[in-house]
Amino acid sequence: MLTAELSLYPLNDDYIPVIQSLIDELNAREGLKVVTNAMSTQIQGSHEVVMRAVSETLEASAARYGPAQVLVCKFIPMALDIA
Repeated sequence: MLTAELSLYPLNDDYIPVIQSLIDELNAREGLKVVTNAMSTQIQGSHEVVMRAVSETLEASAARYGPAQVLVCKFIPMALDIA
């Protein structure tokens, strides 16, 4: 089990669609628990599912909105209560 906290910082003025798109893509993934608050999004699942989700959603976001964005991730190799 792997838990991660993600914060996306688009480097442009129209940042809300970029962030919302990443959150929507994470929520659509199978095997991934997703909890979003005002500061970040926490995700949880198997190591493989979490790492693939982070990699693929960042790649898709960069392709859709351009590379001017920073994704900050904190990983904890255990299940935490992210309810």
